[in-house]
Amino acid sequence: MSFEYIQKLPTPDEIREKFPLTKELALIKQERDKLISDVFTGKSDKFLVIIGPCSADNEDSVCEYVSRLGKVNDKVKDKLVLIPRIYTNKPRTTGEGYKGITSQPDPEGKTDFHAGLIAMRHMQLKSIEESGLTAADEMLYPENWGYVADILSYVAIGARSVEDQAHRMTASGFDVPAGMKNPTSGTLSVMLNSVYAAQQSHCFVYRGYEVKTNGNPLAHCVLRGSSNKHGQSIPNYHYEDLSLLLQLYNQREIVNPAAIIDCNHNNSNKQFKEQIRIAKEVLHSRSLNNDIKSLVKGVMIESYLEEGSQKIGEGIYGKSITDPCLGWDDTERLILEMAELV
Repeated sequence: MSFEYIQKLPTPDEIREKFPLTKELALIKQERDKLISDVFTGKSDKFLVIIGPCSADNEDSVCEYVSRLGKVNDKVKDKLVLIPRIYTNKPRTTGEGYKGITSQPDPEGKTDFHAGLIAMRHMQLKSIEESGLTAADEMLYPENWGYVADILSYVAIGARSVEDQAHRMTASGFDVPAGMKNPTSGTLSVMLNSVYAAQQSHCFVYRGYEVKTNGNPLAHCVLRGSSNKHGQSIPNYHYEDLSLLLQLYNQREIVNPAAIIDCNHNNSNKQFKEQIRIAKEVLHSRSLNNDIKSLVKGVMIESYLEEGSQKIGEGIYGKSITDPCLGWDDTERLILEMAELV
């Protein structure tokens, strides 16, 4: 066998016992979960804004960002539901270099997943304490879900994971919305098949147990654009794309039809400033058609304290080490403008 067993990691229950969700924070999460769920079921017409750094790489800067977001939330909460992006598992696409905060280095520079799991949970808890906002994370590794299952209010399944059966089945056991992104090929049927699968009950092996899920009625689509065989970006946020997605939803037995529009990635060709224009165009499309308005529940936006991105090692506080992000001034301005446009 080519596996080298390095250390036995603590179970999710052991980590959660050491860093518990207090009664006060549990009440915040309960209220936030209902607020977000009501948007997806149509009980609320508020607009979701899932926003934050491409990668949650540093606890201090991430928590400062989320604290600022909490203050803005007080101004727009009648129209918008702000959900911080705290993507703790987000690596570089190539798999080289940064692999997310769970790959925490020890003092000698070696990966220490025990420390990484603690860092992941601690950051999520601290952000709730300082902002009153529960967050979204991307489930890159289904095995890690249990360590934050009691904390998160939204989970995204990425474009390279959405076709994986383990991700689909694990998402079927969530009690929070699961956003299934379209694959990098852009094939909408793959995304919709993933949504359908996540809404069904499944039996499977998970962390050494035989488990059964009830299905997740809040699983939904996330449009993030695609790329062709030449690597050129093809956006899918336009009015015609939303109309097509609505038609495809109507052809399937999927409950709570919903879409979130990712304003970055291939939709913006990673031109981070374009997110401002794209978010406004999405809101304009909603204003033209009530069916599209009912379908499109929100947007995803990548932003941080400082705009753009940096190379690992530059050490610029609050600046993305993966994809470039909007800076804080543009972020705050855009949120306030969206509140006026909803």
